[in-house]
Amino acid sequence: MINAATVSNGPVTAVPTPDHQSLSDRHRRESSVTGEIQGLKILAFPCNQFMSQEPGNSEEIKCFISGYKGDGKFDVFSKINVNGEDAHPLWKYLKEKQGGLLIDAIKWNFTKFVINKQGQPVERCAANVNPFDMEKTIVKYLNE
Repeated sequence: MINAATVSNGPVTAVPTPDHQSLSDRHRRESSVTGEIQGLKILAFPCNQFMSQEPGNSEEIKCFISGYKGDGKFDVFSKINVNGEDAHPLWKYLKEKQGGLLIDAIKWNFTKFVINKQGQPVERCAANVNPFDMEKTIVKYLNE
């Protein structure tokens, strides 16, 4: 279960993210607009497991994020692994509770998990799912 303090005011979306070179304008806009849904928290986890798209260290990532974070409503965490033996325990838990199509591994950056107010992962969306298309699901869990 996810820490209750993290989700006390509403559902959370947890997302592995690449660096600035591949973080497209589309995903920035989507994260910004989706983050405007009252009560939603977006948790971004830099990850270098997908074609080495996040080679930066924590300080470099922090510097880059501060350049565009102002219009997005999300928290950025330390760089982690989301797959393999050294995957962060949160991501092991998310994959266990909301398995993927064919395999449970995270297949690409921007795979999204919706976590309800009770800290339970309730939905997993592939990287190609537009966050705008998740709005009904998010609002449903906001209104629980």
